[in-house]
Amino acid sequence: MSTLAKELDRYLSVRRSLGFDLSTSARVLRRFVAFAEARKARHVTTQLFLAWHAEFGEARQDTWHARLGMVRQFASWLTGIDPGNKVPPKALIPGRYRRSRPYIYGDDEIARIMAEAARLPSTNGIRALTFTTLFGLIAVTGLRVSEALALDHDDVDLECGVLTIRRGKPGKARIVPLSSSARDQLASYGRERDRLLGRTPKSFFVSDVGKRPDDCSARYNFATVCQRIGLRSPQKFNRHGRGPRIHDLRHTFAARTMVDWYRSGKDPEREMIKLSTYLGHSRPEHTYWYIEAVPELLELASKRSARAISRERGQ
Repeated sequence: MSTLAKELDRYLSVRRSLGFDLSTSARVLRRFVAFAEARKARHVTTQLFLAWHAEFGEARQDTWHARLGMVRQFASWLTGIDPGNKVPPKALIPGRYRRSRPYIYGDDEIARIMAEAARLPSTNGIRALTFTTLFGLIAVTGLRVSEALALDHDDVDLECGVLTIRRGKPGKARIVPLSSSARDQLASYGRERDRLLGRTPKSFFVSDVGKRPDDCSARYNFATVCQRIGLRSPQKFNRHGRGPRIHDLRHTFAARTMVDWYRSGKDPEREMIKLSTYLGHSRPEHTYWYIEAVPELLELASKRSARAISRERGQ
């Protein structure tokens, strides 16, 4: 193993211990280090990054801007060990973060996703079972994909009906309550999973071989299902293509919850703090974003505001 590969393992281990979710960064940095090893490079430099970009530059500029940020953080770590490493300049690949407009799934679309996920091919039936349950759990709880995949068997308390999220995106733990129907589905999954595996694994969700699925696997299987039901166009070479994402299941949960507030007459400002905590948002404004991003919510919020102004003028 090269020095870069060893230091990458140490770098990822330290950052994970601090609560960072590095599923994407780890995948990108391992590819970068593999490229460096193939070129027998001993240090990270601007020239090495540019050569990597030149050889694998099919992704969008914003994607490469994000990858540059990951390499820059790793390079900064390395400079404290060996000054021969150089941090590529931030302006090397300009980029601007643009939050994607969420896709809000209809009930029929979620039903079709679940039905098609149940038909995913598998050597022992676990693949279809796992991803059907995983997609359903995200849809009814609004968990992040990484949070659902990180669940261990001991994090799922079906007797009390709660999930323990030990490391959310802000690095904080939280408790997520489950509905009775969700509890029943998870209990059913656990029994069938254990029967097929012949044991109870540490990880709650498992692949055909009994290991925890990773983020890439979840996104690939979701993209495959969406292509089969027409939510994404078919792709060659197992590519994901573009279209509704697995993360949009979380957006759908949040948006529907907020729509229900307005329709039932609840006070959104009071409920917003509860939802922000439930979703694991570090700041309430991250939850308020849905009002602007989802047309139906914006319309409901505007009507509520107009009614409030009319009442004030009538006083």
